[in-house]
Amino acid sequence: MQSPTLPPALLSALLRVMRPLVRLMLRKGVTYTVFADLLKEVFVDVADREFRLDDKAPSDSRISLLTGVHRKDVRRLRQEGEAQTAALPQNITLGAHLVNVWSNSQPFCQARGQALALPRLASVGGECSFDALVASVSKDIRARVVLDEWLRLGIVRLDEQDCVHLQAQAFVPQQGFDEKAAYLAHNLHDHASAAVHNLSGEGQPFFERSVHYDALAPVSVETLREAVAGEGMQLLLGLSRLAADLEERDLPTLEQPQRITIGLYFYTEPTTPTTPHS
Repeated sequence: MQSPTLPPALLSALLRVMRPLVRLMLRKGVTYTVFADLLKEVFVDVADREFRLDDKAPSDSRISLLTGVHRKDVRRLRQEGEAQTAALPQNITLGAHLVNVWSNSQPFCQARGQALALPRLASVGGECSFDALVASVSKDIRARVVLDEWLRLGIVRLDEQDCVHLQAQAFVPQQGFDEKAAYLAHNLHDHASAAVHNLSGEGQPFFERSVHYDALAPVSVETLREAVAGEGMQLLLGLSRLAADLEERDLPTLEQPQRITIGLYFYTEPTTPTTPHS
């Protein structure tokens, strides 16, 4: 039986939020015991970092009181080190940068948002080649390494003329479980952080809106899916270009950088039947 001091609406929301994550864990063999151990680590780390008094590190006893985690486990987890951060892996951040340059910077695009097919080799395409694109972003990694990885992930394709075509207008791996898992962590973390901030009622709220309908035919759902894929992607690309321009302007005098995430998603499932009122 739950304590009456715990908000029932919050507990109900947490139950619903956890369902897709539990579904993923069961599919991948992550048991309750494994997840419970992970949760202990997160509870201890968040309490340690974000619930300090006078900016002083809390004692093991205080963290145990806040979290309900046994003091022995608190001590062990703090000694083992910090919890993993949610930063995207380097190959994804580098890839996103490359796609942005390819889509928005001359001579690699026909117009902003319209990436050109690039000859693979600089010996063929010169400054307008895939080799040159990679070199414009990083001198420390070979273009062939990037190409092989992107072919594996389905981000690009090679044609018969040995030209590289961008398959996606944003860096979204079509294959590669590790890369998709990294985006799961990044996107859900930031979406949840915005929603939690808004629920707290503190400070300026973050933009977080959605539309939802529950009586659509499958053909109408497909119409909406295509609209989101087309119009939604154009909106995100426009915001990406604006952010890139602002970042270029800000960098020379930037003292305290901030990161942003702007998201758009689409989901559908059969509507749960409701019992008619008598």
